[in-house]
Amino acid sequence: METTTLRPIFLAGPTAAGKSRIALDLALRVGGEIISVDSMQVYRGLDIGTAKPTAEERQRVRHHLIDVVDLDGSFDAAQFVRLAGEAVKDIQSRGRTPIFCGGTGLYFKAYLEGLGETPASDPKIRAQLEGAPLEELLEELARRDPATFESIDRRNPRRVIRALEVIRLTGRSFSEQRARWGTAPQETNGRLIGVARPAGELVERIHRRVDEMFRRGLVAETESLLQRGLERNPTALQALGYRQVVEHLHGERGLAETIELVRIRTRQFAKRQLTWFRRQMRLEWITLTGETVPDWFSCSETDTAGRSRSADRNRID
Repeated sequence: METTTLRPIFLAGPTAAGKSRIALDLALRVGGEIISVDSMQVYRGLDIGTAKPTAEERQRVRHHLIDVVDLDGSFDAAQFVRLAGEAVKDIQSRGRTPIFCGGTGLYFKAYLEGLGETPASDPKIRAQLEGAPLEELLEELARRDPATFESIDRRNPRRVIRALEVIRLTGRSFSEQRARWGTAPQETNGRLIGVARPAGELVERIHRRVDEMFRRGLVAETESLLQRGLERNPTALQALGYRQVVEHLHGERGLAETIELVRIRTRQFAKRQLTWFRRQMRLEWITLTGETVPDWFSCSETDTAGRSRSADRNRID
């Protein structure tokens, strides 16, 4: 079968919007396989907190780019682009349709538009930055790159450190360099769909998801991961939920307060995801309500900006 008839489908959007269920249903309908676009699902052991598909779901539909590296390993956008490209060729060679699904915008953009030309990490500079207090790093970032300071997750030391590392290595702002993506994008005419929810409904879904993660044993899973070296991997440690549970286990706050904090951080994360996808990608936005799985190829209505008319109503405060 010609691979041009098996063009990829891309499902993007905020956490808890229902992307995974839609991708599973779609894969069963069209004969597809799912490529996870999630920077934390690549780590073995980060299961409950990253909402990985269940064993039953993976048996029904083959998933790719899940459980790729151990906790002592590293993973980045360049590795994602390479492995995703290999997965697409493999899936299409077997007459099936690749379905990208996830919420890591950087991975989507890197795959679709090419990798940015940022320099490789410098061990000496990285060590200096990792040894400095976060407040000091944020002050430098605000002074040297106000645009990145305003848009970056300032609670995420890993991202702050990387931005400053690039600035120190090149002498140019990180925002300027991130805006200049490479010139080797993937050749794809695949469909790009944004999955949204009414704001109130999305908040309710986030709260249910967080509560369910704790009921399923997120604290026990985190304790086990700490024994396996979670705190030695600064990237994996930043995974939403795990960082807050580690602080709880170190006695910084009680369990009820930790659950509420994870709810808050997840809402904030979803809001940042929505903002990023609307600004950085031309998506057909489809707003879901309830548990009904729609017909994805007849229900979208987009304007000339590649954005649903209802998208502006899906804001999280």
